[in-house]
Amino acid sequence: MVPVLIGVVIDQAVAGGDLPALARWLVVLAVVYVALSFSYRFGARAGERAAERAGHALRMELVERVLDARGGAEEGRLPGALTNTATEDAKRVGAVNMSVMLAVSALMGIVVAAVVLLRISVPLGLVVLAGTPLLLFLGHLLSKPLEKASEDQQDRAAHASGVAADLIKGLRVLKGIGAETAAVARYRVTSGDSLAATLRAARAEALQTGLVVALTGVFIAVVALVGGRLAASGAITLGELVSAVGLALFLIGPLEVFAWVNAQFAMGRASAARIAEVLAAPHAIAAGASEVAVPIRGSLRLRAVSHDTLKGVDLEVAPGEVLGVAAVDPADAVSLLSCLGRTADPASGTVELDGVALADLDPAALRDVLLVAEHDADLFEGTLRENVGGAHPEAMAAAGADEVADELPDGIDGHVSERGQSLSGGQRQRVALARALAADRAVLVVHDPTTAVDAVTEARIASRLRDVRRDRTTILVTTSPALLAVADRVVLLDGGRITDAAPHADLVSRNSVYRTAVLA
Repeated sequence: MVPVLIGVVIDQAVAGGDLPALARWLVVLAVVYVALSFSYRFGARAGERAAERAGHALRMELVERVLDARGGAEEGRLPGALTNTATEDAKRVGAVNMSVMLAVSALMGIVVAAVVLLRISVPLGLVVLAGTPLLLFLGHLLSKPLEKASEDQQDRAAHASGVAADLIKGLRVLKGIGAETAAVARYRVTSGDSLAATLRAARAEALQTGLVVALTGVFIAVVALVGGRLAASGAITLGELVSAVGLALFLIGPLEVFAWVNAQFAMGRASAARIAEVLAAPHAIAAGASEVAVPIRGSLRLRAVSHDTLKGVDLEVAPGEVLGVAAVDPADAVSLLSCLGRTADPASGTVELDGVALADLDPAALRDVLLVAEHDADLFEGTLRENVGGAHPEAMAAAGADEVADELPDGIDGHVSERGQSLSGGQRQRVALARALAADRAVLVVHDPTTAVDAVTEARIASRLRDVRRDRTTILVTTSPALLAVADRVVLLDGGRITDAAPHADLVSRNSVYRTAVLA
C-alpha cells in the first residue's frame, strides 16, 4: 500500500500544490507505517512460535519412537545420527511454518499489487498476473537440485555426528589400545565428506537464489518498461506511473521471499524425509496383547530357542532361583540376553515367563517385571542418587556403590558427568549394578557386572548379591568364578547349546571346557 499511497499523494496534493491535502495524506502514510510495524512484530512472533512448537512436537515424536519398547528405530543408525535428526531436521521442518506465513504474506502483496496495477492499466496488471506464476514455477524447478544437495548434506552431517559421538564414547578405550591416530584419520575422512556435501549444498543454494534474483530483475524491468511507455503516451498519470514503478520495485521483496521460501521448502522436504524414515521404521518386535499376570512368580522357560548363535536352547529357571550362565562364546551371551530382554524375538522356539510367551506380552509391561542389565549400560549426567533412582542403601551396599559415594566430595549427591566419564570403569559398573538392584524387578538378568572391579570388591559384591535378591529370580550371565560360586546352579553355554548344568564347584571339577572358560 505504500507505493499506492505515494502515487495518490503526488496526484492529489503535490501536483496541485495543496498543502492541507499533503499534510492529511502524510498522516495517513504515517498511520500505515505504524500498522505495518506492529503487524510485522505480531506476525513474526506468531510464526516463530509456530515453528518452535512444530519442531518441539517433532522432537517429542521422534524421542517417543526411539524409546518405544518395541525398538527398531535405532537399526542401522548411529546415536549421533538420531540426535541430528531430532535436532537439526526437526528444526528445519518446524521452520516451514514461518516459511508458509511469509509465503502467504508475499502472495498477498503480489495480489494487491496486481489488482492496483490492473486498475491503473490492464496491460500492466496482465504482465504481473502472467509473469508471477511463471517466475514461481521457475523458482520451484530451480529448487530441485538444492533439495537433493540438502538431503545429501544432512545425511553426511548426521553420519559425522554419529562417528564423533562414538569416538568420544570410546575415547578411553582408544587411548588404551593406542588407536587415536586411526580414529582421528577415520573422523577426518568423515568430516571431510560432510564438509564437501555442505559446500555443494551452499553452492546449490547460491545458484538457485542468484538465478531467481536475476529472473526477478528481468521481470521488474519489463513492468517498468511497459509502465513508462503508458505514462509517455498519457494513458496513466504521473502519480500512477510512480505507483506502478514503486509497485514494480516493491515486488522484488515478495518475489525474493518466494525464492527464500522455495529454498526453505527444499531443505524442509529433505529433512522431513529423514524424519519420516525414523518414524516409519519397522518395530523390531511385535507389540503383544497379553498383560503380565499378577502376582509374578518369576519362573522362566526357554523351549527350543534358536536365535543368532543359539541353537535349540532348552532351559528352566525356578522362581527365586539364582542361576549362573557361563558362555564360552560371548556372542552366545549376547544372543541369550537379546531373547530374555526381548529386544528381538527368537527365530524359532519360545521364551516364557510364568508360562506365558514373552512374544505375547506388551514389551513395556514386560520390562516393569523383567530387567536385563547390560554390561555396557550408560550412566546419566546428574547426581549419584539420581543415577541409582533415589536412596537405596541395601542396593548401594550390595553393589559396592556406597564406597563410590564415599569417594565423591558430596557423597550420594555427588556429581556424575555424562555417560559416567568422571568415574572409573569399576565405579561405573558398581553404580550401574546398584541401579539394576534398586529397580527391584521380579526377574533380574545381569551381564558381566564386575569385569572392571578388583577381586576383593567382586567377592564382596558376590556375597551380598544373594541377600539383596532373596526370593526373586536372578540370572548371572558371566564367567566370573566369584559370582558363579554363589549361584544355585550354573549352566554352560557352548557352541550355542547348553552342554552341562551343575553347581559351580561340580562343574570346575568335572568339566574342562567350563574350567577353561571360567578359570583361565
